[in-house]
Amino acid sequence: MKKLIAGAAAALMTLAGSAAMAEEYPERPIMMMVSYGAGGATDFQARIVTMTAGNEDALGMPIAIINKPGAGGRVGWNWFATQAEADGYTLGAYNIPHFIAQSIKGGVEYSADSFEPIANWGADPAVFVVAKDSEMNSMEDVVNFAKENPGKLTFSGAGLFVGHHIAALQLEKAAGVKMAYIPTKGGGAAAMKAVIAGEVMGGVNNLSDAFRAQEAGTVKILGVFDLERNEFLPDVPTLKEQGYDVDNASVNFRGIMVPKGTPQEVIDKLAATVPEMFKNGRVGKKMKAGGSPMHIMTRDEVKAMWAAREETLKELLAGL
Repeated sequence: MKKLIAGAAAALMTLAGSAAMAEEYPERPIMMMVSYGAGGATDFQARIVTMTAGNEDALGMPIAIINKPGAGGRVGWNWFATQAEADGYTLGAYNIPHFIAQSIKGGVEYSADSFEPIANWGADPAVFVVAKDSEMNSMEDVVNFAKENPGKLTFSGAGLFVGHHIAALQLEKAAGVKMAYIPTKGGGAAAMKAVIAGEVMGGVNNLSDAFRAQEAGTVKILGVFDLERNEFLPDVPTLKEQGYDVDNASVNFRGIMVPKGTPQEVIDKLAATVPEMFKNGRVGKKMKAGGSPMHIMTRDEVKAMWAAREETLKELLAGL
């Protein structure tokens, strides 16, 4: 009987401790790792969606962004999976299909099982862009050049087996052409600069980055890699509308995750609070002004999305 009483008391103390941890968390500022460089779409959006974290109706503590770019996100996510503290004070921004595709192809130290999703803030389709003074004005122009000059149409993207690369693979397959995809070291921002500077003939980039570049008058957007047109670019047709069988597998979902092993009570508090933080009116206005599509999803919805994307990507990347 004494053992039963002692066991019950220990269990109650554990529950009380967990409740106290959840109530007190966070007690200090939080860091969020972004595995892409400053100025790119992920960094740009991460700073917006976390700007109200310090509000009393959010986490009550600010979130500071730290950039760990390199190798299409591999550097940051390897660090996050193997070195980040699983205490709720080190969050990470995820990009899907990026880290799932990379884990399928291998050579990294993470998989979907390395992380716990918290919430999704956006869904950013890939688009095909060319410089403002390019003679290409449609995807037909791009494909015709590629057919006449196999392997000579150079175009940039943020890395290997990221959303941009997935879109490039889909385009080559759908159009029956071979193009020269050039992954850049500085993520989407560097890939866009390569297009604007004329270092490449075109590029696959995020809609949000491309929207701002088009507004600045430096690029033309020729097609959207999604199932339907985007509200930010109502006059730009999808690849499917232009005759190429390309679906939404490359759409870049962005959100917040924590390392595996983070206390469940912390995960639960973040999962309840972060989606509401994303719904803040100031956040929505700034995201819209930056041409950044929002797509808020809860932890359970993100889990289902991760699983579905993994199955799609395994099929798409088979044999590569």
